[in-house]
Amino acid sequence: MNEKKTAERGYHHGDLRDALIRAADELLAERGLEGFTLRETARRAGVSPAAPSHHFGGTAGLLTEVAALGWAELARRLAIAGDTGSTAERLKAQGVAYVRFAVEFPGRFHLMFRHDMLLRDQPSLDRATGAAWNALERTVRALRGQKEGEELDAEGEAMLIGIWSTAHGFAHLTLDKKLSRMAECGSDTDMLDTLFPSIIDTLWVKRLG
Repeated sequence: MNEKKTAERGYHHGDLRDALIRAADELLAERGLEGFTLRETARRAGVSPAAPSHHFGGTAGLLTEVAALGWAELARRLAIAGDTGSTAERLKAQGVAYVRFAVEFPGRFHLMFRHDMLLRDQPSLDRATGAAWNALERTVRALRGQKEGEELDAEGEAMLIGIWSTAHGFAHLTLDKKLSRMAECGSDTDMLDTLFPSIIDTLWVKRLG
């Protein structure tokens, strides 16, 4: 009997599914989207080449689950960062958490925004994306002096999108080493600990002070 088939039969359904997601996540971390293949994912999980398609319907299904994993981790970090301190401190901590996530998980980060490669109506992806968005929205609502659960007005929505865009752009500049060309920026750690919080303070916090 084929060794991969034997190994595959040794998995429970949920275990095999999780093993394939982990293998895909590890492959993305090492090789990026350009080096991702279902065959290599299956090899790393120790199963037949057909297993990923059987369990996820193809590349998009598997990558969507990895993206959902990324969104869930980002949401967790944003929630923790937005849990203590003044509103201004929470916002700056969330911005730093966003960029730090991108630096630590570049494979996931790039995948999470590749809607052309994902199943956008997947419930797991929708839930995780919403959780990340809501974590930042709560801080913006507090920063604007609105009650918990109160719907943001147009200005609040614009602020939320603007803060997200600021963090997202800074994350890409950091990953692409564009900021390293500016000697005064220092290391990635310096930028995250000092420069980026200062940017958030200048663009968003002081405007409402």
